[in-house]
Amino acid sequence: MLKVVVDATSVDSKPSGVGFYIANLIYSLDALQSQENFQLGIAYQPGFRKWLLGKLALPNCFNQNSSIHHILPIPVKISDFLLTSTPVSDLLLDYFQNYFEESLDYPNILHGTNYSVYPCNNSLKVMNIYDLTFIKYPNYIDSVVKTYTKRVKRCLEWTDLVLTISESSKKDIIEHLQLAPEQVYVTPLASRYHPDYFSNENILTLEKQVSYDFSKPYLLFVSTIEPRKNISTLITAFNLLKKKYKIEHQLILIGQKGWNYEPIFTAIKISPWEHEIHHLDYLSDELVALFYSKADVFVYPSHYEGFGLPVLEAMTLGAPVVSANTSSLPEVTGDAAILIDPNDFIQLAEAILKIISDSQLRQELINKGKERTKLFSWERTAKETLKAYKSFM
Repeated sequence: MLKVVVDATSVDSKPSGVGFYIANLIYSLDALQSQENFQLGIAYQPGFRKWLLGKLALPNCFNQNSSIHHILPIPVKISDFLLTSTPVSDLLLDYFQNYFEESLDYPNILHGTNYSVYPCNNSLKVMNIYDLTFIKYPNYIDSVVKTYTKRVKRCLEWTDLVLTISESSKKDIIEHLQLAPEQVYVTPLASRYHPDYFSNENILTLEKQVSYDFSKPYLLFVSTIEPRKNISTLITAFNLLKKKYKIEHQLILIGQKGWNYEPIFTAIKISPWEHEIHHLDYLSDELVALFYSKADVFVYPSHYEGFGLPVLEAMTLGAPVVSANTSSLPEVTGDAAILIDPNDFIQLAEAILKIISDSQLRQELINKGKERTKLFSWERTAKETLKAYKSFM
C-alpha cells in the first residue's frame, strides 16, 4: 500500500495561510484513504520549548488518531546551515537523511508543505511552492521570506515533484527556477465557506457581536495589511469616489497587520474620510463571512497572488468582486468579476462605481461568482494532490 507522510508543522490552533491549506488538505486526504487505497501519516515538528515540556500533541483541527511522526525540533540556525552548499553541511545532510527517513517510518512519498522538504534517501519528495513573491517582488517581503530563495533552491536538489496552487505560479516556477513543466503540478485551493453557510438566525446573532452598523453600505477588503495587497491604491480610489461621486459607502479592511503596514495606516489617517475607513483586526471565520455576505462590493487590487483565496471566498458568499487583472487572480474569477489594472486608481474607482450604480450588473456578478465557485473544493484539491503523487510513482 502507498504510504504518504505530509508535513503539518505549519498548522496551529487557528490555521491561516499555509496552515489553513495544510489542515484542509490533510482532512480531505484522510477521507480518501480507504477509497483510494493509501495510508496517510502526519509529520510534525513541535517548537523546541514544547518538545522539552513533552507537549507533542497536534492542534485540535487534526484527527488525533492519525499516524503521527514527531520530528526533533531543529533550531532555525542549524536548519539554515543545512541548506547552504558547503562540504560540512553535506556531511550533516547525509546524517539527517537517515534520521528523517527512520523517524517517518520510511514512507513512499514525503510531502513538504512550506517551501521545503526533508531530505530522505529512498522516499520520493514533494514540495509546495505557493508563489514566487520572494524572487519576483523582493520589495514586498520581510527578512524572513527573503531567505526562501536559498532554502527552495537547495531543497530542489532532492525534490522530485513541486506542487503549486495556480497555473500562474506554475509558469513563474518554471521560468525562475528552471524546472521542467512535468515536474510542476497544479492543485488549486478551495474556500473555507459554502454558499449556504448562514441561516437568518445566525446572521442576526453575529451582527450583535461587532461594533459596525450594518445599515451603512460598505466596500470590503479582506487579507493581510501589507504593501503587496495594494491597499493604498484602494484608499485613493475610495477618496475619489467620496469626493467626486459622493458615494454613501464606508470602506472596511479586515486583516492582521503584516510587514511594512505603517504607510497604509498613514494613508488612512490623511484621508478626508478617515472616519469612514474601518480596520478590523483578526475576526472569527463566522464574522468574516458575515462581512463578505453583506458587502456591496468586495475589492481586491493585489499586485501579486499565488491564488487569491479571499476572492473565491467573497464569490462563495455572494459578494460581487472587483479584482486586479494580475498573476493568478483571473484564473480564480474567470468572467465572474470586473478585472482592473491595479496601478490605475481611476479604473478601480470606476469599476466599483459601476457595480454600486447598477443593480442588474451587481446581481449578474453575484450569480456568476456563485457558479464559478463550484469548480473549487477541498475534495478536488485532495484528489488532484493524490493524482500528482501517483504520477511519478
